Amino acid sequence: MKALVLFSGGVDSTTALASAIDKYGADQVIALSVSYGQKHDRELDSARRIAAYYGVEPRYLDLAGIFEGSDCSLLSSSDKKIPKESYKEQLDKTNGKPVSTYVPFRNGLFISCAASVALSNGCTEIWYGAHSDDAAGNAYPDCSSEFNDAINRAVFIGSGEQLRVVAPFVGLKKAQVVERGLKLKVPYELTWSCYEGGDKPCGCCGTCLDRINAFRANGVEDPLLSAEDRLQKEL
Repeated sequence: MKALVLFSGGVDSTTALASAIDKYGADQVIALSVSYGQKHDRELDSARRIAAYYGVEPRYLDLAGIFEGSDCSLLSSSDKKIPKESYKEQLDKTNGKPVSTYVPFRNGLFISCAASVALSNGCTEIWYGAHSDDAAGNAYPDCSSEFNDAINRAVFIGSGEQLRVVAPFVGLKKAQVVERGLKLKVPYELTWSCYEGGDKPCGCCGTCLDRINAFRANGVEDPLLSAEDRLQKEL
């Protein structure tokens, strides 16, 4: 059994990578990272370091051209500022539509591309780190159980029943993802989640807030937060 993991270098995909390695061994896992025109490459740098840490085979795709017409605030082509508030606060303003950091059908595109890479390299599974907090309220609809069931069926049929999609966290909250990762001793200090590309996480974009809260729900602090940052968050 060989697995390909869609790997951004963030908390969720790194936990998925560690889970696949724990199940199959590093020599049976490919880590596929994708450049999609994001405003910074910090997460890709993290992905390279983590792949080296685990000794897995890294692969890279550049799909930036596909999103050239998008005004998603994560993309370098957009002048929109990345919101500095929680996803819930953002959804209160969108009338049920996805948030501004939703990259159009990103998971659908990535999984479709991953299917070709996986089949070409003898893999029988594609893993990705979608979880229920991202799907909640329709912030990222391509992280939902409904989406996962549909894309898994499409990939299974379209691959001649050779390939399945595995989303081990799709029914879990982010805190539960971190709980699993802590048990697997995931090197979270090497990960990057922030939508900004500074020297340290901004601490106030949607993904930073979710990350901080997920670690605290497990009784630990985010290893990327400095002592000063932690004090400010508590005030």
